[in-house]
Amino acid sequence: MAAELQSIIHMAQPINTAFIQKTDRLPMTASDTFRIAGRTYQSRLIIGSGKYRDFQQNLEALEASGAEMITVAIRRVNLGQNRDEPNLLNVISPDKYTILPNTAGCYTAADAVRTCRMARELLDGHKLVKLEVLGDEKTLYPDVTETVVAAEELVKDGFDVMVYTSDDPLIAKRLEEIGCVAVMPLGAPIGSGLGIRNPYNIRMILENAKVPIIVDAGVGTASDASIAMELGCDGVLMNTAIAEANDPVLMASAMKKAVESGREAWRAGRMPRRLYASASSPIDGTFF
Repeated sequence: MAAELQSIIHMAQPINTAFIQKTDRLPMTASDTFRIAGRTYQSRLIIGSGKYRDFQQNLEALEASGAEMITVAIRRVNLGQNRDEPNLLNVISPDKYTILPNTAGCYTAADAVRTCRMARELLDGHKLVKLEVLGDEKTLYPDVTETVVAAEELVKDGFDVMVYTSDDPLIAKRLEEIGCVAVMPLGAPIGSGLGIRNPYNIRMILENAKVPIIVDAGVGTASDASIAMELGCDGVLMNTAIAEANDPVLMASAMKKAVESGREAWRAGRMPRRLYASASSPIDGTFF
């Protein structure tokens, strides 16, 4: 029984020494910003713009989250393509926040590429996009074959592509090799709130990544965001976890703290897991 427990403890450890070394790559005294497509960000949290009561509530949540980037579904949110409806950019200023157009609702590479080109026109030559090509309406899992095709075309067309994908380490590496500026594996299905269901695959993706790895989809509450950051991810993207909370603005504030604390824990380096107790005050060297 003890051997079985020890085996379980061993499985919970980092996968190999390469991963251990990566988790200690940044001294606490060093600057802890991160860069995407040549731009430096202080916050490692990215939030969405869907499912809020209105644009004003979205702005309040964005401010509470401390995020500097907000992702926008070009097919669902008005950025000026419809003059008869409220324009998000009149409430959330692109001068203050990075607008990240995404291809939500696209099920083919062709549709995704067309949507990104539309976003570039609407946003005066904006190159940074979030690519997602979905496989079906029920699971909203990414169609990785179509995603690769779209990524190749967009990179050739001069886009800076942040790409939503499965948690398959081989696909993640392929997307990095294509030239995507960030790879965004799912933690769980979009909007499910199930948290990080397969941390071991995320760890494997992190081992060899040379671009930012950002968990995208599946976060349900603050502890999920912390777990993503404790794994060593460079950031977390979320929408439903904030927008569908009873108090979205308060949840946004909680997510801000969760991302920050998870990042600090990763930088600090957690203690090892042990099968048996280890006294905080050992008896060696006691006076009596």
